[in-house]
Amino acid sequence: MKQILTLIFLGSTLAVSAHSTDSLEVQLARKWEHSKTYALKLAASMPEENYDFKASPEEMSFREQLLHIADNINWLSSSYLFCDAPKKRSADVKLSKAEVLKVLEDAYNRGLKANTNVSTSLLDENVKFSSGAMTRREILILMHDHQTHHLGQLIVYLRLKGVKPPPYIGW
Repeated sequence: MKQILTLIFLGSTLAVSAHSTDSLEVQLARKWEHSKTYALKLAASMPEENYDFKASPEEMSFREQLLHIADNINWLSSSYLFCDAPKKRSADVKLSKAEVLKVLEDAYNRGLKANTNVSTSLLDENVKFSSGAMTRREILILMHDHQTHHLGQLIVYLRLKGVKPPPYIGW
């Protein structure tokens, strides 16, 4: 029994040790997958009839928040992180809940490519950004931060409509 416990302890220690030595890019890609899953669960939680709900008149609707997240991921991924640009969609067309979920999932998949396809050497390269020069690594972190900001807003929208948000998916 003592040998089994020792093996379990060593195995778990090695797993934790291997996990903690992953590069930032590997860790961000793993976190991105969790963010994608959580974003899609949040989006699926809101009934379609509430997709045009706004927490206040000056805010984006739930639908607009989701599309804004997708648009930002697509823009940063294709403009700064070497991913192909998505096909443009008409801003005039009101997408159904299922269509919004598809747009969001496709954007997160593009974001995952951005997290995994950029070579480490290129991450330190400076690029021009609206707020000034940034490294591609900073763009990658900005992409994570921006979607997290809007996912937090979506939780408020859900609660205001009496919908219990799904449990957070962290690491």
